[in-house]
Amino acid sequence: MLPDPISLLPDLERLARVAGAAIMEVYATDFAVERKGDDSPVTEADQKAEALILPGLRALTPDIPIVAEEEAAAGRIPRTGDTFWLVDPLDGTKEFIKKNGEFTVNIGLILAGRPVAGVVYAPALGVLWSGADGKAWREDSSGRAAISCRRPPQRGAIVLDSRSHRAP
Repeated sequence: MLPDPISLLPDLERLARVAGAAIMEVYATDFAVERKGDDSPVTEADQKAEALILPGLRALTPDIPIVAEEEAAAGRIPRTGDTFWLVDPLDGTKEFIKKNGEFTVNIGLILAGRPVAGVVYAPALGVLWSGADGKAWREDSSGRAAISCRRPPQRGAIVLDSRSHRAP
């Protein structure tokens, strides 16, 4: 039986915060940077965060496979159908290394091939975004508030860019 996505949010938020705390412990140190097979960087923080998230998701939904960045980089990619967890325990490792605070913990649930629940936590900023079933929230030190997408403008471009992955 598939879980109700919105009922999972408190556990996902907790997992993201726990992983974020582990990330921030490493962030406060002089940490080593290694390279994965694709030459992208990986740190102890990436590995520690993933090691905290995966058991939590397995306990929460033991029958749903997990596709996680560091596991995948190590060649451990589970067999999945159209339902799985997608985890990037430290999205923005290059920004983490630069110590600019622009990195997140990402956990998402894909059901029937569609994203239906997820959290994005920016531990250095203390901001958590979560959503499921068409509802979304932003939480920071001032509290929790519902958020929504704005309508795109009639004219003009909307651009999303990456500081570390710029391309033409």
